[in-house]
Amino acid sequence: MAQAGKVWLVGAGPGDVGLLTRKGYQVLQDADVVVYDSLIGDSLLALLPDHTEKINVGKRASNHTMPQEKINELLLNKAQEGKKVIRLKGGDPSLFGRGGEELELLTEYQVPFEIVPGVTSSIAVPAYNGIPVTHRDFTSSLHIITGHKRAGQGYDIDFDALVRTKGTLVFLMGVSSLGDICRGLLSAGMDADMPAAILQQGTTAGQKRIVATVSTLEEEVKKCRIETPAIIVVGKVCRLADSFAWYEKLPLAGAKILVTRPKDLISTMSDRLRKAGAEVLEMPAISAEPIPDNERLQNALSQMETYQWLVFTSPTGVRIFFDEFLRSGRDLRSLAKLKIAVIGEGTKNELKNRGLIADLIPEIYDGEHLGLALAKECRAGDRILIPRAKIGNQELIQCLDGFEIEDIPTYDTIPVRQSELDLAGMVERGEITCAAFTSSSSVRAFVDANPGLAFCKVRAACIGKQTRATADKAGMQTWMADKATMDSLLELIMQMHAEK
Repeated sequence: MAQAGKVWLVGAGPGDVGLLTRKGYQVLQDADVVVYDSLIGDSLLALLPDHTEKINVGKRASNHTMPQEKINELLLNKAQEGKKVIRLKGGDPSLFGRGGEELELLTEYQVPFEIVPGVTSSIAVPAYNGIPVTHRDFTSSLHIITGHKRAGQGYDIDFDALVRTKGTLVFLMGVSSLGDICRGLLSAGMDADMPAAILQQGTTAGQKRIVATVSTLEEEVKKCRIETPAIIVVGKVCRLADSFAWYEKLPLAGAKILVTRPKDLISTMSDRLRKAGAEVLEMPAISAEPIPDNERLQNALSQMETYQWLVFTSPTGVRIFFDEFLRSGRDLRSLAKLKIAVIGEGTKNELKNRGLIADLIPEIYDGEHLGLALAKECRAGDRILIPRAKIGNQELIQCLDGFEIEDIPTYDTIPVRQSELDLAGMVERGEITCAAFTSSSSVRAFVDANPGLAFCKVRAACIGKQTRATADKAGMQTWMADKATMDSLLELIMQMHAEK
């Protein structure tokens, strides 16, 4: 038998990827295997590391991908193969997550494990809906109850005891039994006018709230379609929902945005969108791979003193050039006589992170205007080094006709496909507010990585005219930012969401 690995039971939180704990994120990055359930949010699924084996064992009412006993055996078998195994559960793994059953088998076979607690939906979802589960003017206790019952059996719940507590009651997994729960509380003597709420898909773009009373909630839910997962909250604190609601006031609340930038550049845009209230699916359509054994780049690095201009057309180009520059043992002071041109703000900022200030940036951030601006600044006989993507914008080169140019591919863009997400289904159902594209290459890679997708239903937020033209060619519905900046793209996405 192989030496045993280790299992981590990790709470993924209620859906918002920002509510995953730091420890949870750290252990996920090192995992060999991730065994996840159906309550894991789409935004978190999109963040699972590429190198891990991912196994969906999701369970929903009357639809079990894998029986619990098989899940227990799966965790044991993978650990006994010497692997680091993450059992990723929605909310907190110890709260109605059957984590104890999984640990029993691991304990029997002496497989080491850790529990990484998660933010439970029973507290977080009400909070995102403006409902504090305790408030000293209303209640001083909280009671969390499973609303799930076995087929053909009644509830093993002491409704009389619950009513006597006068506390806030939170029922998890009880949507299909809402009527039984409300009737059980009423028959136990609860005031018919007691405030009650049902909260759908809290902390995500699908968040929805219905507030009524114990006697009217079932009827109100019948009028308005509610999708799972959802929780039921009963108690006087539900009266505070309208006054304390905050999430829906964010400009991108209810928006689900697909971000397709290269993986190393994705987080800044995602952070801005999340701060505005969006649920973000980070699906890098391309991965930037440095060209191995790049003799042309090495030759250029060995004669940097012969160039007058160094030109960068992307943040990735900056990163890969300087990684190779420093790896070759060269000194930044050898660039002292060079002037540096960049295509836009993002590239300028990446250069600034290296301690260098751009000498030239065009008013309009695209290859054509960069070339035109550079042509005005260059003198006859100037040599220009352009380290960039293998498939680069040709308008830049055309504008520099007559100058000595060294156009060197330093990286290739490789399409990346995210198999864990049902992107086609999301697009078909109209769940995606828009996809954000910051380059033509990311549009092309997105198309290549998703054959068969209904691109005519994709609403594309594009950073510039070349990116928009590529999205138009793919048949997408397109919008373009006023300026080729992240701030302008964010404003465009907010406008698209407001108009949807």
